[in-house]
Amino acid sequence: MIDWNKVHELREDIGREDFSEVVDLFLEEVELTIAALGNADRSMEHDLHFLKGSASNLGFVAFADLCRQGETAASQGNAGKVNVPEIVGIYRDSKDAFLTDFDLKLAG
Repeated sequence: MIDWNKVHELREDIGREDFSEVVDLFLEEVELTIAALGNADRSMEHDLHFLKGSASNLGFVAFADLCRQGETAASQGNAGKVNVPEIVGIYRDSKDAFLTDFDLKLAG
């Protein structure tokens, strides 16, 4: 669900001090985008592309994969077939796992 090696690499690349800010910004932006998924005034393909990239950067691999699948479907004109509840669910599960195991997995 979470690629902890990717998380560790990112933390080392940007520095431990700034990493918490990056995580907070990621969670805030993802929450806003997820809340808007399926809104007729927005591009689902664009939103899923953003979510996929953000999730990949922070090691949320299962969430990124579902976003990639949804982005592909939306780009082929099948936005109505994208399982938004499943995407939201895997995000919530990934977020919980990340926040629960963060200190344990990145200790040291």
